[in-house]
Amino acid sequence: MAASCTQRPALQSNSSEQNRFMEKLMAKILRFYDQQSLIDVTFKVSNPTAVVPAHRLILAAASPYFENLFKGKQGNNPVIEINYIDSDTFERLITFCYTGEAPITVNNVGAMLKAAIVLQLDDAINSCVDCIMKNITERSIQVAYVLERETQCERLKQKLIEYEIKNFMEISRRVEFLNFDVEKLQHILESDNLNITREEDAYDAIKRWFNYDVPAHQEQLPILIACLRLTQFDADFLLTHIQPLPGCELLAFKAISWIREPAARTKINMRFTEPRVTCEKTFLVFGSTEMNHKLLQYNKAEDKWQKYASLKIDYTDFTMKFSNDNLILIGGYKNGATLNIVRSWNIRNKTWQNLPAMNQARRSHLTAELDGKIYAIGGLEGNKVLSSVERYTPSDGWEFVSSFIFPKSFGRAVTLNNKIYVLGGRNGFGDLKLVECYNPDSNTWTSCADMTECRVSPCVRVHKGHIYVLEKYSAKQSSQSVERYDPERNTWSKICCLNAEWARIENVFSFDNKLWSFGHPKHDDISSVSVYDEDNDRWVKKCSLPNVDRYTYNIVPVALLSSK
Repeated sequence: MAASCTQRPALQSNSSEQNRFMEKLMAKILRFYDQQSLIDVTFKVSNPTAVVPAHRLILAAASPYFENLFKGKQGNNPVIEINYIDSDTFERLITFCYTGEAPITVNNVGAMLKAAIVLQLDDAINSCVDCIMKNITERSIQVAYVLERETQCERLKQKLIEYEIKNFMEISRRVEFLNFDVEKLQHILESDNLNITREEDAYDAIKRWFNYDVPAHQEQLPILIACLRLTQFDADFLLTHIQPLPGCELLAFKAISWIREPAARTKINMRFTEPRVTCEKTFLVFGSTEMNHKLLQYNKAEDKWQKYASLKIDYTDFTMKFSNDNLILIGGYKNGATLNIVRSWNIRNKTWQNLPAMNQARRSHLTAELDGKIYAIGGLEGNKVLSSVERYTPSDGWEFVSSFIFPKSFGRAVTLNNKIYVLGGRNGFGDLKLVECYNPDSNTWTSCADMTECRVSPCVRVHKGHIYVLEKYSAKQSSQSVERYDPERNTWSKICCLNAEWARIENVFSFDNKLWSFGHPKHDDISSVSVYDEDNDRWVKKCSLPNVDRYTYNIVPVALLSSK
C-alpha cells in the first residue's frame, strides 16, 4: 500500500526546488491534456453536441462534484453524458480544472457562474463573481441582482452587499433599493463601514423604503430603525423624526435617555452607541484675517489643527452656513454695497458653485436650516434694518415667508422642536433681549419670553432640549453670563458662569458627549480650545488655534474631508 503524502519526507529541502518540481509536474499534466494522452473519461455535452476528454484524477481533485460522480454508479463509464450545461461553458470549466484560469467575460459570466456552482468549482465561482463586480455599472447591477436571485450564490450576495455598503448613497436612490428585503437592508445598515457622511443619510434611505410600501413595511420598520446609531442624533431629531414612527417610540425614548442621562447609560440597553467608522466627526473651522480665509480641521488623534484649504473671498459681512457637503456663503458687503449673492463651496471637492441670488440684499443677517431648507433672516440692507425673511430650496429657489415681528440684525438663530428661534441682536433702538419663534407649518412668528439680558451676536447652542445663550464678549472680563431657555415653559433661567478665566468666548459645542469651548483667554491672544471635565467641574485645555479676527465652527464627518 502506498504511503500517505503527509507521511513522506519533503520532496526537496529547498522550496525553490519544490516549486520547480511542481511546475514540471503541471507542465506534463497539461501536455497530456492537450495531446489527449492517457485520457480515461469522455463527456458528451449538448447545445451544441461536443465531446470533452479529461483525466478523472485531475477533475476529482479539482471538484467534489466530479469526485462524487466518479465514485457513483456511472463513474466507471468511459463516456458520461452532461445535458444541463452547454458545451462551450463546460469545456471552459474543464480547462479551469487544469489551469485555474478560464476566459470569463461580461457576456458569458452568467452561464459560467451557474455552471461553476453546479460543478462545485469554488475558485471558478470566485473568478466569476470578481468579473461581475469589476464590471459593475448602473445597468449591469440589475443583471447582477437577477443572477444572485437565480443562483443563490452566497459569494455574489456578499460582494453585492459590500458594494452597496460602499456605494450606499447612490444605491439607496435607485428603484431596486425600494424592493430590498428587510434582512438584506438590516445587514447593510448594521455595518460600521456604511459609506455615509451623516447618520441622517441612513435615516432618509429607510424613510424612502418605508414610504414606498407602508402596509408591507410597517411591521419591519423598527428592525431597521434599530440599526441606526440613534445616539448620534440630538434629542430634537429623535422627538420629531424617530418617535412618531410606528413601533419606534421605545427606541426614541431609550436614545433620548442615553443622551440626556450620561450616568444612567450602563443601565440602558442600546445596540449601537458609537458612530460608524465613516461617520466619525471632527471640527472644521473657517477663519478669517482681513481678506485671507482658510479652513482648519481638527486632528483628534494628534490633538492639533491642520490646514484643510484656503478660500479666495473678496467681500465681507456674509453669513455662512454648513449644509451637508457644502459651505454656503449668503449675502455680504463689498465696496459700499450690500450683496444678495449666494455661493456654495463643496467641502469634499473644494469647488465653487453659484446658487440663485436672494430676493433681497443682506448683511449681518441670521441664517438657519430646517428640514433641508435654508432661511435668511433679517439683517441690514445698507443701513436699513430688515424684518424680511426668505427661504431657499433647490427646487424653488428663494421665496419670501412671513416677516419678523421686530426688525433686527446681529442676532442668532437656532432650530429646536421643528421651529426656528431668533435671539437677541440689534435694531435702530439699540441692543435687544427679544426672542421670536417661527413655525414653518403655520408660517407665523410669535414672541417668546425675553432673555434676562440684551445680547448682540451671542453664542447659542441647543443642548438636551434647551437653548443655552452666553455673551460672546464679556464686559467685566471675568466671567461669562449664561442663561437657559425652556421651550415648554417659555421661561429663562440663569445658570453658573461658563468659566471665569475666559475673556471672550467664540463658541461652545457639544461633541463626543462633551462640552467644548472656543475662545480667547485673558492672558494671551491665542484662540484656545478647552473641554469641560464634568466630574471635577473644571475646564481642560486641549489645543490652540492660530489667532485670527473671527472663526466659524462646525462639526463635520471625517469622511467628508478630502485627502487630496
